[in-house]
Amino acid sequence: MFAQILRPGRFTGWRMVGVLGLFFGVTILVNLALAFFANGSWTGLIVKNSYVASQHYNERLAKEEQQASLGWSGTFGYDKATVTLRIADAAGNPVAADTVFVTLRRPAAEQEDHRIQLSKTETGLFAAYHPLATGLWAADVRIESAGYPAWIKRYRFTVTAQETDLEALAK
Repeated sequence: MFAQILRPGRFTGWRMVGVLGLFFGVTILVNLALAFFANGSWTGLIVKNSYVASQHYNERLAKEEQQASLGWSGTFGYDKATVTLRIADAAGNPVAADTVFVTLRRPAAEQEDHRIQLSKTETGLFAAYHPLATGLWAADVRIESAGYPAWIKRYRFTVTAQETDLEALAK
């Protein structure tokens, strides 16, 4: 039967079925490959109204310059269901901040967005026990300290099964 399908000079119904199967098979494979690569590369950046966002762009740049002039740097971490943040000034000395808020969110969805406040464990180090589900997360950090502008930074991190407190998530 296979030899009959491939026989030259005659275009049979079986040959048409083969052509259609090949056409749709290639089309489906290409679509699946594109969907796979798109899913792995999308950053999740969403702006509800790009025109309104563009009107505040210069204000945002001015705030970023003011924040950069502080010379502060942060080290964000998530390990064993604990969120940690270490803040240092330009000289490497710990920064004594008043409050540290972290908005934890999924980059591509808003359902799991929530805000936590980190507690000061020592000067320049803030932490909070907060179990998270596995996967990709974004942390929007906001530090408020008297006499300084708010310091804002976004961190992206991945939570693995080893870093998650599964018992706390089950409650």
